[in-house]
Amino acid sequence: MNIVLVGNPNVGKSVIFNSLTGSYVTVSNYPGTTVDISRGIGRFGGQKFSVIDTPGINSLEPTSEDEKVTRDIVSRGDVSTIVQVADSKNLKRSLMLTLELAALKIPLVLNLNMHDEAAERGIKIDTKLLSGRLGIEVVETVAITGEGITKLKDALLRAKVPNPDILPQARDRSGKRFDAIGMLHKRSRAVDNLLKEAVSVSISLKKDIAETIGRFTIRPISGIPILMLIIIFMYLFVGRFAAGTAVDFFENTVFGRVVNPFFINFADKYIGINILKEFLVGDYGIITMALTYAFAIIFPIVTAFFLFFGVLEDSGYLPRLSILSDRIFKTMGLNGRAVLPIVLGLGCGTMATLTARILDTKKERILVTLLLALAIPCSAQLGVIMGMLGSLSARALILWLAVLLLVMITVGFAASKVIAGERSPFIQEIPPIRMPQAKNIFVKTFARLKWYLKEAVPLFVLGTAMLFIFDKTGLLKLLEKALSPLVVTLLGLPEKATEAFIIGFLRRDYGAAGLYVLSKTGALDKIQVLVSLIVITLFVPCVAQFFVTVKERGIRTACIIGAFVFIFAFLMGGVLNSVLRYLVLTKGIAVL
Repeated sequence: MNIVLVGNPNVGKSVIFNSLTGSYVTVSNYPGTTVDISRGIGRFGGQKFSVIDTPGINSLEPTSEDEKVTRDIVSRGDVSTIVQVADSKNLKRSLMLTLELAALKIPLVLNLNMHDEAAERGIKIDTKLLSGRLGIEVVETVAITGEGITKLKDALLRAKVPNPDILPQARDRSGKRFDAIGMLHKRSRAVDNLLKEAVSVSISLKKDIAETIGRFTIRPISGIPILMLIIIFMYLFVGRFAAGTAVDFFENTVFGRVVNPFFINFADKYIGINILKEFLVGDYGIITMALTYAFAIIFPIVTAFFLFFGVLEDSGYLPRLSILSDRIFKTMGLNGRAVLPIVLGLGCGTMATLTARILDTKKERILVTLLLALAIPCSAQLGVIMGMLGSLSARALILWLAVLLLVMITVGFAASKVIAGERSPFIQEIPPIRMPQAKNIFVKTFARLKWYLKEAVPLFVLGTAMLFIFDKTGLLKLLEKALSPLVVTLLGLPEKATEAFIIGFLRRDYGAAGLYVLSKTGALDKIQVLVSLIVITLFVPCVAQFFVTVKERGIRTACIIGAFVFIFAFLMGGVLNSVLRYLVLTKGIAVL
């Protein structure tokens, strides 16, 4: 018996899914797509159910790949019951979807989630009246606390086909069939009538405060300073604490003093084949490099970012950020929704490339993938870069940031004219600002960390194995020789910097770390520091991000993006080096 969970985005559907299935969960792509579908086993009422969690939708008339997948799933003949998870605070949007689901004539249960937050805002729903009008079970829950879950399970055993009388007639009195817009208006009037009967709203101080805060986050005058504060907090938590303190502890103490010495000693004692020993614990060893990078460096950073992102997501801030940034992204052929993968890219470009799926068109997904590969440094790399810029003046930081913004807007604008396709309309539902719930944040963070361990870690192992082969076959030395003329002649950097760019393909922050060592030893002057940082920021994405780009966009698109980013980064670095040297040597201007 297949139970399918359906609902608008950001209604707590994933938490309901976890409550129904426990730990019996698998995640896989829906056939023929890159959309993840969660499946689990639910056992209640003495019966066993297959539970499917679908992507969030606003309508069964799809405008994106996610919505098409959900439409296809609920339209299959093997669905026994649909559970619609609704936001009690935004019932009109949910009931519009309810009427579409009712037309499928499949047993339906309406789950009014987050009813505690609705009560705080003075919203009271007469569930008995609503149940009677719709002809189905209506259950209120607070998913993050587990309230109402038992009642929801009981309701699933009594699921009924909705009352056909609630469905608007498809034809007018003359027999003429309504078009899509006409049916939308009919449904809207039907929903308004239901709301008048079943919902009452009283004045709530918490609601007024939340709405006031929400308005401040959208208006540019107040929204931009709020965004700056959020970025500062994110940088301190992810870039400083996680990429600094936490990574130092795991890399130097846990792996540097315990894990790696243990396996190195083990290999010295029990592994007699030298090449196998090097493959495991050598300079490009699976343990000493791949697992060290994956668990000692990246894992603390992505954990911190997932937690921070979870707070923004659960508070209802991210949709407001989309609205605030829509005008900027319009110039690049995108809309405000693109800010979500871009912000996520500051944590991990690999993960952000996957989240480009939320965008509606292929053109938008390619554009965001290009910008992530070109101009968005991950948090680990950003921490190293900030450390190097700290040794220069504030003008260097401003110049570095200005170059990145200029590149992002210019390349995005040009690419939007070259890549075929249209910009999708920007329609964004705005949930209310609310206090983030710790349990909800931890549940989502745990799920995302499981993704990291499953999807990203194997890519680190594969990338390290490739470097090992390159090193042993001499290909790594050939690459260094091939790149040296560009690095020395065009960028004006010492030959030793070539190795940093090659290693940067495996891990962007390690490439930056190589430059950091050079600057600390005095091998780089101030202009060389800034030029090298611009190039390493714009340089090709790390191997993990490249492989995910291949998976998401295809090998041809991934190679085109990689080649463009490589050429553009060196050209930009060469131009910047020439301009800065000219200003200093010819004009005597202290640019840094």
